[in-house]
Formats: sequence, structure tokens, C-alpha cells
Amino acid sequence: MQKMYFDNSATTKIDPQVLQTYRTVCEKVWGNPSSLHNLGEHAFNLLEQARKQVADLIGRKQDEIFFTSGGTESDNWAIKGTAIEKHIYGKHLITSSVEHPAVINTMRQLEKLGFEVTYLPVDREGRVSCEDLRKSIRKDTILVSIMAVNNEVGSIQPIDEIAEVLKDYPKIHFHVDAVQAVGKGLGKMLKNERIDLMSFSGHKFHAPRGVGFMYKKEGRMIAPLLTGGGQEKNLRSGTENLPAIAAMAKALRLVVENEDEYSKRQQKIKEKIYDHMEKFDKAVIFSGRDKNFAPHVLCFAIKGVRGETIVHAFEDNDIYISTTSACSSKKHTVSSTLRSIGIDDGIATSAVRVSLDENNTLEEAEEFNKVFDELYEKFQMINS
Repeated sequence: MQKMYFDNSATTKIDPQVLQTYRTVCEKVWGNPSSLHNLGEHAFNLLEQARKQVADLIGRKQDEIFFTSGGTESDNWAIKGTAIEKHIYGKHLITSSVEHPAVINTMRQLEKLGFEVTYLPVDREGRVSCEDLRKSIRKDTILVSIMAVNNEVGSIQPIDEIAEVLKDYPKIHFHVDAVQAVGKGLGKMLKNERIDLMSFSGHKFHAPRGVGFMYKKEGRMIAPLLTGGGQEKNLRSGTENLPAIAAMAKALRLVVENEDEYSKRQQKIKEKIYDHMEKFDKAVIFSGRDKNFAPHVLCFAIKGVRGETIVHAFEDNDIYISTTSACSSKKHTVSSTLRSIGIDDGIATSAVRVSLDENNTLEEAEEFNKVFDELYEKFQMINS
């Protein structure tokens, strides 16, 4: 049987066209964009061409795009950069209890430096309440950071509604971790004008690893994390990874141009697996199949079977899934998201995640369901 890759929230396979762009730039555009000679000028022009393409694709201005090493750096920069820049006005930050570790651990680090953080609770589907947000805002609040799509169960946060609340507080920075949202039918939401900062990671949409970008609204001030030669308008120093940036711009174009088609296809595959799995008594599904959940993430558990056991059982059948988050899968920790939505630790330790992309097919879903049947029966025999 051909290998089936259902772990796209962890990372995606680089697109062949994107890889070709990367190779071409490596071979032919090897000047430093900061150099004054023709090779440097050629590199700089390509860098700005990539910046404009990214900006156009997400509906922003060219000067509002800053290239980084990925989602983690972008999250850290948006949060710490705001904290450093605005600490004289206040030291209160607001986030949710289900954020990615790049946000949660950054907040915890800032708490050690004297900042106060409010972690908003979520409902059973993993979403924050705008009323809770409004009640949490203080005179010294300087930042609200809420992810667009949860990486573990796929909940879509009410970003537009949060933006409406924050219109009454124009001095508060609004950051959105959009790493899991690219190409998932959420383009309109990500263009909301009240969003000040957004984080993106190339390897989530078929670009190389180690490259990403941050959107920073024109006029919003944040401090740099990396100081040095003054690249990226003196806000993110370090020689730009031009081959990866050019490749990422192409990858983003390929995904965004086909976003509606891709997201609908992923939704159908998800529903096929969801509807089948629903029939089993000891199968627990944590992700929804409606519009409040992203089309590419399906988190589930089989009661009485540890998540890593399920992952390896599927791997033995050439199907690759993961525990709830690639970032914590080897730490054997209980999912913070599942705990936050009220799932008992005994069931949460059984949680695994299927995550799709546009290359997955309904035929793969059918094969997945067949293997699920076999494994479910085997697990029940062992546990009986």
C-alpha cells in the first residue's frame, strides 16, 4: 500500500514547483540583497518582488510584510516586540488558554519579567468568549493575542467578533497567530483591518522549513528582537534567506489561488472519516465537522488506548498521523487544549490528530477507515 501522509499540521511536503524556485534562486541569485553591486541589486529586487507578492496575496501593503524564520519567531516578535515597545503604557497582555506553545511560553517568559497575562478560558469547542475578552481588558492592556485556528482540534476563533470588540480600544495591539489558517478558506477573516500583527510559517503550506513572515500594520510600533545590520527596515536584522523567501512566495500563491477548491476538498475528506468514526462507541471525536472548525484537522481518541500506540499502529499500516501537536508529541504531555476544553486526562492521553492538505484524497479516506476498523477491533480484543 502507498504511504498516506495525514500529518500536514506538523509540516507539509515541499511542492515540486516551489523546490524548483528554491534551487534556481540558490544557483542564480546568490548576491546579498544589502550589497551595492549589481548582484546585490538583483537579489534585492527579487526580495522586494517576493514581498509584494506575499502582500498582494493576503491583501496587505508591501511595506507591511517582514520575513522571518517561521511561525515561532513571528509569534515571539509580535508579543515581545509589543511588550518592549509599549511597556511604559502598561504591562497587561491577554491571550487564550489554547494557544500554540510559541505564544503560551512567550507569555510565561514575560510574566517572569513583570508582565501580567490573562489567559481567557474557552468553551467545549475551544473558542474564547468575546464577553470574557471585554471583561478582561484593563487600562494597562497593551496586547491581545488570539490564534486563528487551533493546531490540535481545529477550532476557528471568532476573529471578526474579537476585532469588533477591539475597535473600542484602538491603542491595544491585536495579534493573530495565522500559522494553521493559510489555504483553509479563511482568507477574508485574515484581511480584517483591525488586526495589527499576524504570524505565518512557510512549511505549513508547502514552502521550505525555516522561513516565514509577519504582517505588521503600517503605523503600529514594535521593537526588534534581532538587532544587527538593519535588514527588514531595521526591525529584523540578519541576511535574508532569499531562496526560501522566493520559494515561500510561490508556495503561498499556489495555495491561495486555489484556496476555495482545496478547503472544500479537505472538508469532504474530513467528513468521510468523521461520519465513519462516529459509529464506534469507544471513539471520541474532539473536532467538529461544521463551519466553526477548520476543514483540515480531525482530532479523536479511542478510549483505553494511548495516543502513541494509535499513532504507531497506523504507521505499521503506512498511514502517518500524530498525537495532538508535533511540538509536544515526544514529551508525552497531556494536550493543554483538550484539558482547557474540559476533557479528562484519561481520555486526553488517547488523543491523536489527522491533518489534511490538498494532496489527500477520498480514496485515502476510505483506506483510512478500513484500517481504523481493523485497529479498533484489535484494540477492543486486547482491552476486553
